Amino acid sequence: MQPVIQLQDIRKVYHTGEVDVHAVRGVTLDISRGEFVALMGASGSGKSTMMNIIGCLDRPTGGSYLLDGLDVSQLNRDELADIRNQKIGFVFQGFNLLSRTSALENVELPMLYSRQRLAGPELRERALKALDTVGLGDRAGHKPNQLSGGQQQRVAIARALSNQPALLLADEPTGNLDTRTSAEIMGVFQKLNDQGITIVMVTHELDIAQYTRRMVVMRDGRVVSDTPVANRLHAETELRRLQEEQKAAQLTG
Repeated sequence: MQPVIQLQDIRKVYHTGEVDVHAVRGVTLDISRGEFVALMGASGSGKSTMMNIIGCLDRPTGGSYLLDGLDVSQLNRDELADIRNQKIGFVFQGFNLLSRTSALENVELPMLYSRQRLAGPELRERALKALDTVGLGDRAGHKPNQLSGGQQQRVAIARALSNQPALLLADEPTGNLDTRTSAEIMGVFQKLNDQGITIVMVTHELDIAQYTRRMVVMRDGRVVSDTPVANRLHAETELRRLQEEQKAAQLTG
C-alpha cells in the first residue's frame, strides 16, 4: 500500500540576516494509510516546521514530499492551497470557528471552496454526517458560544472531515482543554482512526501522544526516534478512570 506521506531527505533553511537557521535537517519518513502518529519534540526541535511542510503551509528547501502519491515539493502557492483544501483536514489548538454561524455552517465552509461545487442539499447532508461522526448531530444549529470547549473542538474536527481528506493533521488539539475533555477528544480521534482515517498529531505532551499508535520524536531538526506506542491509552478506559477519581474525591471532600 502506498504511504499517504513520503518524506525523503527533507530540509528547511531559514535565512535571517547573515545567519542560516537549519530548522529541518534531512528528515526521511513514511506514514502509511490508516496510521495514527504523534509528532513530538521540544520547542526548537523542528516539529512545527515539519507540521507546516506536511500541511503544505510551507515548502521545503530541499528533498521531496509526496502526499497521497502527489509530489507537492515544488507546487506554487495556489496549487498548495488546492491541495490543502482537497487532501488535508486541519484541527488546531484554537478552534477557529466563526462565532456568528451555526455548527452546521462552520462544517460546510471548507466545502464552499472545493472544486466539486456541491449543491446546497448535498453540502448540508455531508456536514450533518460529519457532525454525527463526532457525536454532535443534535447540536447542528448551535453557535460556538452555545457549545462547551470540547464540543467546539468536535465541530472543528467535523469541519476538517467535511472534504473527506486523505490526511487529518492536528496541531496541539487538546492544548486548550482540561484532562477529562482532552480524553474525550482523543476518543474521537481514536474512533476516526479505527475507521481508517490517517492522523498525524503534533504534540509536546507525552500523555496525549500515548493515545496514538506511533511516536516520532524530533530534536535539532532530525528524527531521533520512531517507535510504536508501547503502553497505549484507550480513551474509554481513561474516561472511566477519571470518573472514578472524581467520585472518590467528592466522597472524601
